Amino acid sequence: MIAENTQTQMRKGILDYCILSIISQGEIYASDILSELKKARLLVVEGTLYPLLTRLKNNGLLSYNWRESTSGPPRKYYEITPAGLDVLDRLDKTWNELAFAVDTAMEHRRTKSTTENPLTEQ
Repeated sequence: MIAENTQTQMRKGILDYCILSIISQGEIYASDILSELKKARLLVVEGTLYPLLTRLKNNGLLSYNWRESTSGPPRKYYEITPAGLDVLDRLDKTWNELAFAVDTAMEHRRTKSTTENPLTEQ
């Protein structure tokens, strides 16, 4: 139970970062964001994505515009704002610092497992 709870919190903590990163590549439709998250193995359902997009928009990090669709009603395309790019740059820095910290903290485990279970040459 503790591991699952921690895993959930870790995923939630990086969703905004991943969404901003995906949208920073250019205008994108919500279902395409879901596809990108799925490719990254960050499975998110529409019921989770839309509130996140709304919150990011309300915070001035995203904007959107409506486009006509050839297969149905108009679609909302999201785009990152200059403020969103600033936040994304700061999150990049934070991610790099966290990745370094975790790698450093975990180094003893990698070293220990290598010395306890050395691979034998054949």
